[in-house]
Amino acid sequence: MAFETIADVEKALLAQGYLPQRGLATSLFLALVIQKPLLLEGEAGVGKTEAAKALARAAGARLIRLQCYEGLDVSHAVYEWNYARQLLHIRAAQEGSVNEQELFGSEFLIRRPLLEAIASDESVVLLIDEIDRADDEFEAFLLEVLSDFQITIPEIGTISAKRRPAVILTSNRTRELHDALKRRCLFHWITHPPLEREVEIVRLRVPGVPERLAAEAAAFVAGLRNRDLAKSPGVAETIDWAQALAALGCEELDAQIVEQTLGAVLKYHEDFETIRDDAVIELLREARAAGAAAT
Repeated sequence: MAFETIADVEKALLAQGYLPQRGLATSLFLALVIQKPLLLEGEAGVGKTEAAKALARAAGARLIRLQCYEGLDVSHAVYEWNYARQLLHIRAAQEGSVNEQELFGSEFLIRRPLLEAIASDESVVLLIDEIDRADDEFEAFLLEVLSDFQITIPEIGTISAKRRPAVILTSNRTRELHDALKRRCLFHWITHPPLEREVEIVRLRVPGVPERLAAEAAAFVAGLRNRDLAKSPGVAETIDWAQALAALGCEELDAQIVEQTLGAVLKYHEDFETIRDDAVIELLREARAAGAAAT
């Protein structure tokens, strides 16, 4: 994954439909150059996961994704034994002696994302997505992987990376991560972009969207973020909404189309109750003003 400058990273990501802010491009560049994991934190929908995906495409690397969740354990994240194959091997060798090493060789391993990334000969981007959803025990297990790029399997030994993967961890900060994990990573906080940049992102990700519609949709969502909502919409929701509006042939926003399509932006019933009638009219007025200024 050879990028000579930060500008090269920016251009490569832009070519993949991802418009990074300079700080993010710098963090990605440094993570690649010094071969250190990068922890991306921020609210949901600001582009953390998409950054890893775009980096993999830009670098021509294989993306290996580990989606974290409560209760995630080694058998789902690292490896498990192919017991059916082991049993067949035992039966085939019943007349002879079979030692333990033969029963627990690497050929009986089923590789899960972490082991697959460590053992791969290819160029790999390892995405450990939403690490804050995993348990403390799994977070502790990651320390060996992130510091030494190796995994210890008791029955076999230590497997070290032949070619270090680029590692991107994401967190929505539903809980605080431990200092030991953070020390092993570079860190970057992704914020909601300024309005002008969000309009650029929408136009990049939704080809052919009318310029005025892109500006009004981005401004309307920016206004929603200033309201007291159960779930503030991210850039991903802005893109989804712009795609929906463009599919309906809209050129600009009006109250009726907003109410009909707001399900692309809001995900909680309580928020729909908050954003209705006068609130829609007010947000629409602000969005039209901002949209006119942006175009």
